[in-house]
Amino acid sequence: MRITLPLLSTAAGLGLTAALLGTVPAATAAAPQAPAQAAHVGFEPSAGSGEDAAANRAFFEAVVKSVAEKRAASPSSAAAVTVYYSTTNAPSFRSQISRSTQIWNGSVSNVRLAERSSGADFAYYEGNDSRGSYASTDGHGNGYIFLDYRQNQQYDSTRVTAHETGHVLGLPDHYSGPCSELMSGGGPGPSCTNAYPNSAERSRVNQLWVNGFQAALDKALEKASQR
Repeated sequence: MRITLPLLSTAAGLGLTAALLGTVPAATAAAPQAPAQAAHVGFEPSAGSGEDAAANRAFFEAVVKSVAEKRAASPSSAAAVTVYYSTTNAPSFRSQISRSTQIWNGSVSNVRLAERSSGADFAYYEGNDSRGSYASTDGHGNGYIFLDYRQNQQYDSTRVTAHETGHVLGLPDHYSGPCSELMSGGGPGPSCTNAYPNSAERSRVNQLWVNGFQAALDKALEKASQR
């Protein structure tokens, strides 16, 4: 899937409308290509809840595998695991990504998010897609988050970014939840601006990155020992 990324004169801000996004230049730069999509978890409700659940698992496993292999290659005594991301292909959303990173890093203790120019565990992309924003994999163990321009004008942009980043940390969608639940995504409607995970979501992420990560790390260490 090729995604054309028009240049924006200003970053897509919190709750901005198309007018506030600035004028799109007539000429556009060569568009980076998002990875081919194999698994997809969106911000708004879709019909295939079973498929969404499988896609969420595939996305989380891709991120965890990447982190585990890095940690196996360079063992660290640090209790918290660091997940590295790249914003190279989402320059218009760097402020929202930075804010969602601050929110998650201030909410959980067993995993941290950090930006990295190369060797990232997942990447953010931006552009136009009729399906809106989503977390996805390319079917080859690589994860990425796509941020849709229109959806980030309609919904609170930091909530969209923090929600999709929640998939990085292992949380599934729960569209029927209240606005106070970050992973309810677009379920509560555009008026919901909460970008913070609730106590249950924070607890779940901490549990995943203590127990779930250890299994992935064991597999990575086993793989490394066989080389």
